[in-house]
Amino acid sequence: MKYIYVIFLVFTSLLPLAGIAQTTKGGSFADISFIEGHWKATTAEGRAIEAVWLAPAGDNILGFMRMMNGDKADLYEILAYEQSEQGLVSLVKHFKPGLLGQEEKDNPNRYLFVEANKNRAIFQSTGGDLRILYEKRSSSQFAIARGNQENGKWIFKDLFIFDKVK
Repeated sequence: MKYIYVIFLVFTSLLPLAGIAQTTKGGSFADISFIEGHWKATTAEGRAIEAVWLAPAGDNILGFMRMMNGDKADLYEILAYEQSEQGLVSLVKHFKPGLLGQEEKDNPNRYLFVEANKNRAIFQSTGGDLRILYEKRSSSQFAIARGNQENGKWIFKDLFIFDKVK
């Protein structure tokens, strides 16, 4: 009886760890919660970017961006983060003015969750050749960086540095 009790204690103590590993491996909305809100950025070329990410609802987070070149819309982007069987996935579609889609109708760019730690999350394209890093840099700033492999290491370069709109 004592032997069964010990096995029971060991088994039940491992259950919470199994849940943590599953959540961490597959990602969760908590890993990207810092992007929620209204943000603005300016590219190195002087293009204005305005972005909004909504709070999680059900199994998704929705975001959208408007990229401007002077007073003219240059590009729109819709981002959906969904919980799926593979874990957290990022789906992205781009549109030119007039809502002319750049990707095929039923084929968004797809990025799978790779890892996260405090204020930082990484997604990788399904082709495996590109990573996107979301990183909170202060209470009112976060960045999106693009990562490519160089000499066996992932090197990230900032695409956009957003400031929170108050």
